[in-house]
Amino acid sequence: MKLAVVGGGSTYTPELIDGFARLRDTLPIGELVLIDPAADRLELVGGLARRIFARQGHPGLITTTSDLDAGVADADAVLLQLRVGGQAARQRDETWPLECGCVGQETTGAGGLAKALRTVPVVLDIAERIRRANPDAWIIDFTNPVGIVTRALLQAGHKAVGLCNVAIHLQRTFAALLGMAPGELHLDHVGLNHLTWELGVRRGGPGGEDLMPRLLAEHGAGIAADLRLPPPVLDRLGVVPSYYLKYYYAHDEVVREMREKPSRAAEVATMERELLALYADPALDEKPELLAKRGGAFYSEAAVDLAAALLGDGGSPVQVVNTLNNGTLPFLADDAVIEVQARVDRSGPVPLAVPRLDPLYAGLIAHVSAYEDLALDAALRGGRERVAKALLAHPLVGQFDLAEGLTDRLLAHNKEHLAWA
Repeated sequence: MKLAVVGGGSTYTPELIDGFARLRDTLPIGELVLIDPAADRLELVGGLARRIFARQGHPGLITTTSDLDAGVADADAVLLQLRVGGQAARQRDETWPLECGCVGQETTGAGGLAKALRTVPVVLDIAERIRRANPDAWIIDFTNPVGIVTRALLQAGHKAVGLCNVAIHLQRTFAALLGMAPGELHLDHVGLNHLTWELGVRRGGPGGEDLMPRLLAEHGAGIAADLRLPPPVLDRLGVVPSYYLKYYYAHDEVVREMREKPSRAAEVATMERELLALYADPALDEKPELLAKRGGAFYSEAAVDLAAALLGDGGSPVQVVNTLNNGTLPFLADDAVIEVQARVDRSGPVPLAVPRLDPLYAGLIAHVSAYEDLALDAALRGGRERVAKALLAHPLVGQFDLAEGLTDRLLAHNKEHLAWA
């Protein structure tokens, strides 16, 4: 089996490599190709990747290349984990929205739109080259904003599935709190990428005993603290929202906090420099502890599980993925991309049935999905008017003057990445 990773020079990659090495019985990789235009980073990451495989006795071959077409040739699956514009673009995404009193974040709100505009055309070009090289290859997208990028891929007819680590991270967290093995818990996970709620925590699988009341009663305050939400939010909802719901439920407080401290992009940039220095040490043959602070916890396990299921060699039969709605949420268009539990095999994911959602969740999902529709249109066709409409539709913007000011800033900060701007 051959896998390719586009963006293989990312500091995330050793997390992925560690998962491939530990879970080789689930996903038996014969060759892994790391693809990245940044030759210096690729050399460091590739070297550590080979040492991790060697330490853990993995027989697979790891190669590196900056040649995308050669790297994806004959690949059974291609993972996308790229960041157009790098940390510098992220820094801007997290900064200029604050000038308008809006959340500065790389996947949510105006910053998320900027990232989508930069990213969608690049990903579609990569996907077309993958299709020409190997039309049977699956594309697994971990590139943010995952929902919009996955929708672009599916709309263009690619064999693609979106992946996020939020669900697996919460599953592992809940299992530890309840003193259970992660495999014993099934989450009633529903929503859009970075806009999800855990409506139930089931023992044993779908339809099993719901442990959510016990979880909240015993650990609600701690979970709320981890999510940086006031405990009364969880008390009122009776469910667990994802970390990203703080941008909606506590928007103004989050903006105040963002204005008072360094951006997450600045923190990550410093961390990446430290990680690359560690990766350069020829004695290092395992992922360093610092990598856990970089983000993406359990990404490798989710990626292995998904790739194994898509390629028919194992993996869990039910997983949380980003895929076409196709009637799962009746208030959304069929071609909307949702993030839910789905049965996954060689033919792709099929979402499990979702009970009728409370308007509290359905309303926000519908609102953000409408924004994503407009955001994708802007990413595909460009134009200031389309960008402004997308921002006006976003629930974290929603005012004409505010949308206009954000549009001006977005375009000014992204001209080098937007051919039409």
